[in-house]
Amino acid sequence: MMNEPSLNAGLDGNTSLESLIAVAVGNSRTQIGSFLRAESTSHASLDSHDTDAIVKMIKDRVLGFEGVSEPAIVIAGVQPAVIDAVQSAFAPGRVVRLGVDLPIDLRHTLSESGEKTVGQDRLLCAIGAFHLYKQACVVVDAGTAITVDFVDGEGVFHGGAILPGITMMLASLHEKTAALPKLKYTRIDASSNEPGRQTDTAMMLGVTAAACGAVRWLTERYAEFYEGYPKIVATGGDMGIFEDDELVETFVPDLQLIGLRVACERALQDNGDEE
Repeated sequence: MMNEPSLNAGLDGNTSLESLIAVAVGNSRTQIGSFLRAESTSHASLDSHDTDAIVKMIKDRVLGFEGVSEPAIVIAGVQPAVIDAVQSAFAPGRVVRLGVDLPIDLRHTLSESGEKTVGQDRLLCAIGAFHLYKQACVVVDAGTAITVDFVDGEGVFHGGAILPGITMMLASLHEKTAALPKLKYTRIDASSNEPGRQTDTAMMLGVTAAACGAVRWLTERYAEFYEGYPKIVATGGDMGIFEDDELVETFVPDLQLIGLRVACERALQDNGDEE
């Protein structure tokens, strides 16, 4: 059994976060990333319902930092039950929860209700995108749901839109109709402009059009709101649906983990300033 010292004393304004294990719990998938001196060294994705595998990977990552300072373990996400299960597998204080033990420092224009209900995944992706590009961005996170959010050129988060993810769309088509088949998404032929000539290709074309069309329409809406054209950044397990769309410029698979690391740094810096 590995040594699991308390981390509370190590997470303060004097912490440099030389080594960090970032854990982002999503509705379907959990991302785990390792950072050394602010640089990502690796990241992986696991089933969010397999807490045993998540805990094992975190412990393996801790051992992988042998020879450097004890890594901080910081977790965030949209599944409180999964986060609680992961925290309980370690010594008290070893896993720090972003948004509870440490605040998420992000300027925003959300309503009071929006501030209370916005998903941490959306906030962290916005933080990550602005950290990387230092300009106004449309942040597209294609997962169980697809979120299309806007962060302006000052790093202020303005919210955005939420629509069903492609797997959810396909499942709904199958479950809510009498004859449409149960399908797993496959990319359409981007070089063809033909209509779908059979049911399965028509369904694939439909969900692709829904996702890509939504991003295009929303980007135009945000650009008019901002009076400037933003950079479009895609992330999430299903971001490949946008690879043939020339509108989407940049793909960052570990964007939420980058945002988590930056948010942790900000919180620790704020604590240090107060002290």
